[in-house]
Amino acid sequence: MELIAQGAEAKIFKKKDSVVKERIKKSYRLPQIDIKLRKFRTRSEAKILRKAGQIINVPKVLRVDDKKMTLEIEHIGGVKVRDLLDQNDEKLKRKVCRELGKSIKKLHQNDIIHGDLTTSNMIWNDKLYLIDFGLGKISIRVEDMAVDIHLLKECFKSKHHVHWITYWNEFKKAYNIDKVFSQLERVEARARYNKVS
Repeated sequence: MELIAQGAEAKIFKKKDSVVKERIKKSYRLPQIDIKLRKFRTRSEAKILRKAGQIINVPKVLRVDDKKMTLEIEHIGGVKVRDLLDQNDEKLKRKVCRELGKSIKKLHQNDIIHGDLTTSNMIWNDKLYLIDFGLGKISIRVEDMAVDIHLLKECFKSKHHVHWITYWNEFKKAYNIDKVFSQLERVEARARYNKVS
């Protein structure tokens, strides 16, 4: 297996037609708590991926091993949306942002919170795939949905600052859940207040 990425929580390995996510031991946690937490997060991500896979495009879960703390999923080829939004095809970029709005709307309508909505966690392969549900959860709270899309908006602003307003507007048109946008305004107001104080 070839190591292709490493984050704070996991190492990602590439096999022939799949990707293996291995949750990393944390030496600062008590061993019993560390094992329990990694096992829970491995199972939880698999469960969320399976549920999300019934309504949007996500990698299929191939194998869960909560002794090795690994999750093996289908490898999705294509281009990361992060890179696609830096290309010149305006029509395609708008389409991708609309598809993103539709996908996130379906997730939220089914009580699934992605938890890390950045354009690095999305792949375009003639259709949109969402990946990395490691921080995902099941929640009916409008606050959680608003925080989910707040992160996406901040990602647009910071990583794609030249055209972020266009991307956000395309996303908003397709997502179109008023109560979440109202809550988003409150989330942003709190964020501004915290910066000032």
